[in-house]
Amino acid sequence: MPTIRHQLSLNENFAPPLPGVREAVVAGSERINLTLDAMSAGLTRAIAEHHGVDASRVFVGPGSGALLQQFLTAFAGGGEIVHAWPSFEMYPLLVRCAGATAVPVPLRDDAHDLAAMADAVTERTSVVLLCNPNNPTGAAFGADELRAFLDRLPAGVRVLIDEAYADFADPAELADGLRAAAEDSRVTVVRTFSKSHGLLGLRVGYLVADPSVVTALTPGSYFYRVSTVAQDAAIAALGAEEAMRERCAAVAAERDRVHAGLRELGIDVPRSRANFHWLKLGEGNEEFVRRCAEEGIAVRTLADGAGVRVTVGTAEANDELLEVARRFVADSAAQRPVSA
Repeated sequence: MPTIRHQLSLNENFAPPLPGVREAVVAGSERINLTLDAMSAGLTRAIAEHHGVDASRVFVGPGSGALLQQFLTAFAGGGEIVHAWPSFEMYPLLVRCAGATAVPVPLRDDAHDLAAMADAVTERTSVVLLCNPNNPTGAAFGADELRAFLDRLPAGVRVLIDEAYADFADPAELADGLRAAAEDSRVTVVRTFSKSHGLLGLRVGYLVADPSVVTALTPGSYFYRVSTVAQDAAIAALGAEEAMRERCAAVAAERDRVHAGLRELGIDVPRSRANFHWLKLGEGNEEFVRRCAEEGIAVRTLADGAGVRVTVGTAEANDELLEVARRFVADSAAQRPVSA
């Protein structure tokens, strides 16, 4: 089995730690024997100040995945949860763990079909789960689309917007979830420090919501704590906003370069607003994954083989991926039967 040299299946951020993060982790390690801020009050205040919201609207947890599970467990109520599909592969499992029923709604042109999702809402619907930008397709919806969607929802249906990859998108192309949450008490936004801030190994996330949501979730924070070191690192990462934005812009530029290269090869790949691409190779999906693995590049098929998700890696990794794709396309063309 070839050694994996480029891990492009996990949506990792390949930039080094943001300025101040390494120092915060080292300093924090001197106090890991102490309880300190067990409920993340300091980090909560820092996030609230960063976004210009009251601290009563912020809830911190060990990664966005844990926060999604906490929210769904608290508010699913044994009902139905509507979500787009394909989307984050863990959504169906999180819904089942919350004792609810998943109602997947197919994408339209690789993006959330918000009109169809609104049509799927019934009297049993408790939550609608949105992913913006969507994982794995990278598509995003804008402010007007979100407002039209919210206008169609019944008053009792909550909306949870997963913005794990929002920092890689052009703000002009992405609905402002935080603004929607400020204007509509039904809306909750969940974010993570794992992607744009590069703290994947420390597991830190947060949500911004109506204070009543935070109050309902708070008892669970005794069991879903953020470690002291992770809190320190997240506070330091918040303070490195300019560097974070520069790195996200660099990823976006590399993403667009790879997208152009894939499109030139004739590969069906939608424009991504995240840090990955969605290659729709049909029957060739698994073969492409195999060829990448032979060259030491790890990529993944998702959604029952509907496509291949490829993380935007380093320039070197991306160049090697494009070369594998070039050979794959050339070989596929050579194997097609010649028409009479």
